[in-house]
Amino acid sequence: MTVVHVLYGTESGNAEMVADDIAAAFRDQGFETVTAELTDVEVSDLAAMNLAVFVSSTYGEGGLPETAAPFHDALVTERPDLSGVRFAAFGLGDSIYETFNNAIDTLRRALLELGAEQIGTTAKHDAASTTPATELADAWARDLLTLIPA
Repeated sequence: MTVVHVLYGTESGNAEMVADDIAAAFRDQGFETVTAELTDVEVSDLAAMNLAVFVSSTYGEGGLPETAAPFHDALVTERPDLSGVRFAAFGLGDSIYETFNNAIDTLRRALLELGAEQIGTTAKHDAASTTPATELADAWARDLLTLIPA
């Protein structure tokens, strides 16, 4: 059985809330899930993950949240071979900023450069929209489920 690791970086807690909703959608379909903040994940652990779902908010003028920056720095420094790792990406941001959802794009680029394979589209929630992040997360996760064998 595929274990889905839902890994998040957050500044205010919104990405954690979305990560919990994504994990619940997978559990509802019979998947085992592990949810963790990126500060609690070692870069070396990624190679053993069949599927990782990254959720990150964008902080300030396009930066990674405090709980994701060290993980990204470790990716760039340690450069692990992530071939064989599949991942999905969900970002939270606000379109009033020029750097809308930059954090998830930064994480995504690093993962791809290290050989990981992205499945599905990158979801990008806009805080300026009327759609709640949890609603978008649920719909996105259900679409993603169609791409993953149980």
